Amino acid sequence: MNIFEQHESEVRGYCRSFPAVFASAKGAWMTDNTGKRYLDFFSGAGVLNYGHNPDRIKQALLAYLMRDGITHTLDMYSEAKEAFIRRFHDVILKPRGLDYRLQFPGPTGTNAVEAALKLARKVTGREQVVGFTNAFHGMTLGSLSVTGNGFKRAGAGVSLNHAASMPFDGYLGADVDTLDLFEAMLTDNGSGMDVPAAVILETVQAEGGVNVAGKAWLQRLRRITEQHGIVLIADDIQVGCGRTGRFFSFEEAGIVPDIVTLSKSLSGYGLPMALVLIRPDLDQWAPGEHNGTFRGHCPAFVTATAALGFWENSLLQEGVARKEDIVAQTLEQMVRSAGVEATVRGRGLIYGVDFADPEVATRVSRACFKRGLVIETAGINDQVLKLLPSLTIKDDELLHGLDIVRSGLKDALRQDLRQAA
Repeated sequence: MNIFEQHESEVRGYCRSFPAVFASAKGAWMTDNTGKRYLDFFSGAGVLNYGHNPDRIKQALLAYLMRDGITHTLDMYSEAKEAFIRRFHDVILKPRGLDYRLQFPGPTGTNAVEAALKLARKVTGREQVVGFTNAFHGMTLGSLSVTGNGFKRAGAGVSLNHAASMPFDGYLGADVDTLDLFEAMLTDNGSGMDVPAAVILETVQAEGGVNVAGKAWLQRLRRITEQHGIVLIADDIQVGCGRTGRFFSFEEAGIVPDIVTLSKSLSGYGLPMALVLIRPDLDQWAPGEHNGTFRGHCPAFVTATAALGFWENSLLQEGVARKEDIVAQTLEQMVRSAGVEATVRGRGLIYGVDFADPEVATRVSRACFKRGLVIETAGINDQVLKLLPSLTIKDDELLHGLDIVRSGLKDALRQDLRQAA
């Protein structure tokens, strides 16, 4: 029994899928304490969009620390926060014509979601929030109430109230517009649904199985929420910061949410940081009405500011679009050649292979790890093999990883044949 198994809680999860003791990492590669290298198609569940230890961000952090830059300020002013706000406005918001106030909650994604839900209820005076099937928004009680995963919800240990779940795009089949149901319930006094304070969604449901909302569906949802005075919250915690190509995942649909939550890759370096973007007229907080000890984590402001350098031009976005073509075409060809029943879907550099047999995805992930590739599964039954490489991964590294996935799939299918025999 190792030190982790002896002393760490049974709640530990990813280490069971990837049983190595990692020691260092650079770019798209991780190295364990035996010197074995692993290509990373996981990216810290979307935390490391720019890869491990990117030089431009690391150097900014080291310089700040070496001059004894202040590390913790709660929500007091600091040079580090000032620089981030200025750069975020100039590089991200202004070029997109977006006008948001910035709230720094606690440092994790679920902190941002909790703040967004709380604010929506405050400004509307309503209680209910609508989420979607297969959604994942975090592990605290408010976030869990709008999360679809039954296993995660059950862990709350209490009733999860003041929330309703509607079918996500495609949930009832490709030919059914699920917003027909939502709109009908809003307009029918006999439906039993009160007008909610907010609707919260991921444009691409990452943990839920890489379910992609269509452009027209998102545009219709935006119209419905506007017509009924419902706050639209876009959870861009995992699929923002360029994961789908553009900085925000909702840009392609041409919609503007009322509130946006960001975390994960926002700091650009793996340091905890979260941000809530608020339509100015909704910024009705009283001073100190919502707070958190680590909402002034200056090292994360420093790395986040440096990470915005990736967005000063279109090179990163263009690179993601080009690499998406490689991933999509390779996975489609791979599934056809293997003769396995599966569906490929995704946007940008988040892609999933949804296997009809849920066990195949897990077997492929394990086979890939043995071959030196870290790749996770997603979906309610872990039936989706989920590709989440860094946005800065080199083409040859991406192709190498896809070759390992191909070999891992062959291994998994051979295991199927052996078991059948």
